[in-house]
Amino acid sequence: MPQSSGKDPLWTAVDIAVATGGRMDGAGFQARGITFNSKEVEPGDLFVALKGARDGHEFVASAFEAGAAGALVERPVDGGPCIVVPDTLKGLEALAAAARDRAPQVRRGAVTGSVGKTSVTQAIKAGLDLAGPAHASVKSFNNHIGVPLTLARMPADVERAVFEIGMNAPGEIAPLSRMVQPHAACVTTVGPVHIEGFADGETGVANEKAAVFEGLGPGGVAVINGDNDWAPLLRQAALRASARVVSFGASADADARLIDFTPNPDGARVEAEIFGRHYVFSLKQSGFHWGHNCLAVILMLDALDVPVETALEALSEFQPLAGRGQNKSVAIRGGSFLLIDESYNANPLSMRAGFLSLGARPVAAGGRRMVALTDMLELGDQSEALHAGLAETIDAAGLDLVHTAGPQMKRLHDALRPERRGLWRETAADLAEALVEEVRPGDIVMVKGSNGSKASAIAAALADMERRRDAQEGAAS
Repeated sequence: MPQSSGKDPLWTAVDIAVATGGRMDGAGFQARGITFNSKEVEPGDLFVALKGARDGHEFVASAFEAGAAGALVERPVDGGPCIVVPDTLKGLEALAAAARDRAPQVRRGAVTGSVGKTSVTQAIKAGLDLAGPAHASVKSFNNHIGVPLTLARMPADVERAVFEIGMNAPGEIAPLSRMVQPHAACVTTVGPVHIEGFADGETGVANEKAAVFEGLGPGGVAVINGDNDWAPLLRQAALRASARVVSFGASADADARLIDFTPNPDGARVEAEIFGRHYVFSLKQSGFHWGHNCLAVILMLDALDVPVETALEALSEFQPLAGRGQNKSVAIRGGSFLLIDESYNANPLSMRAGFLSLGARPVAAGGRRMVALTDMLELGDQSEALHAGLAETIDAAGLDLVHTAGPQMKRLHDALRPERRGLWRETAADLAEALVEEVRPGDIVMVKGSNGSKASAIAAALADMERRRDAQEGAAS
């Protein structure tokens, strides 16, 4: 858990009380970190007792037992010193604003988008780290709790920071962007994601993503995907915020123009023109969407005063995140297969990008390009059509076999050509159990689906095949 970057504490009790307008109850203390999860408390943390499905005040005692230095609460509690405020979430937001205001030297970036925001945010962080002391979101801390928590965790002595901002419903992004007050903001892309929460569908999603520019001050930089259908809408929103707009994409007028993206066994080779200069560089990512992602990273780093050369150095070493394209060679009886774990999340855009990337990969003699897919969620009344519509891209990518799980993926299963139609099961667990009997040496298997539909269970079962093989061979000997 992020803590103070130097010898000084992240916050003192007095600082917290002043920032939140709270009342000190008990002795003074110094906090070196902040968390709202009692299971993640480290010695010296401030524990924030938020109210959600459970009331965080129920866990203050266990937080103190784990070593919390103090707690932000709405009522006095036993066990250690507290700062008492009327509303702990508003207290956390006030602490976030104080963290921002006490560090005026920090160049801040914000990232949102329908696809790729976590990976792009973390790749930007890799570049910021090379340039100097930096701070960033951890995991996918991008909502009304994650963003203020990340900001409140920001040490006063860093030079740059980047924040991921997400949404599930209208009206969520603008307040978070205004809280961060970024100097540069990026929309990776816009597509049919979370559309069930928007009466006007993808148009509503585009307007919500464009709201990230509302946090920019005059002269801020807006980074947009020039190849996306919603680029004109995003550009207009950025101009209304008096931002300077820069774009990435394949078109000739893009500030960061993608010329070529070629996957290879180690990742990919990228050829691009950035602000008129020609570059060729390598990535450890092989998905075609990284052709655009890497250019977004470069433009954001440039806006945060990090040279292109430093950005390229960071990108060349940036590894795929867990569940977002990690590759693993899994030994099985008779050889091995390659597992591509894309199980963290899924939507129509990322599905199509994954299929095309898989289709471009060379496969060993006798091997097959296979996918194991679970339901995409939060697609509203377009869900059935969007699932069935994936068959067209699967055909274009030339995939060999498609295994599916879930009621929505049954629509895709039925829409597939018979020769591509693999297993279908009601649940991810059922498919995982069956699929371990289907994989052969030389296969490349990509697993993808939404978190809620448990695609990760399939990836875990396939990754575990090597351990099972070793156990069986050990028992036999």
